[in-house]
Amino acid sequence: MSLSLAFDPANVTPEEGAPAPERLISGDPRFTTWNLEEADGGVYAGVWQSTPGKWRILYDEWEYFNILEGRSIVTEDGGEPIGLVAGDRLILRPGFKGTWEVIETTRKDYVIRL
Repeated sequence: MSLSLAFDPANVTPEEGAPAPERLISGDPRFTTWNLEEADGGVYAGVWQSTPGKWRILYDEWEYFNILEGRSIVTEDGGEPIGLVAGDRLILRPGFKGTWEVIETTRKDYVIRL
């Protein structure tokens, strides 16, 4: 087994999804996730994409992501909205609660640690 992994979603079958109905605020967002890595210790890496809509997010995990394309707004409960476009990076820590709003279909690469 190689100890390197190309970050290429073309070699992965994507998973389809959507926000849980009780978290949906507006729109009809649809998710596509290319999970490239599931490592011991609860580490995940891949690419995620969503069509427009808005929903509540609740993080139990730690996540770093880099916006590859599109436009979104992440707002922490009681905080200021954070506009995200290609090239923006963000870390969401365990306990983060707020909303994710996709304005234009957004694609990000991510690393998650449970």
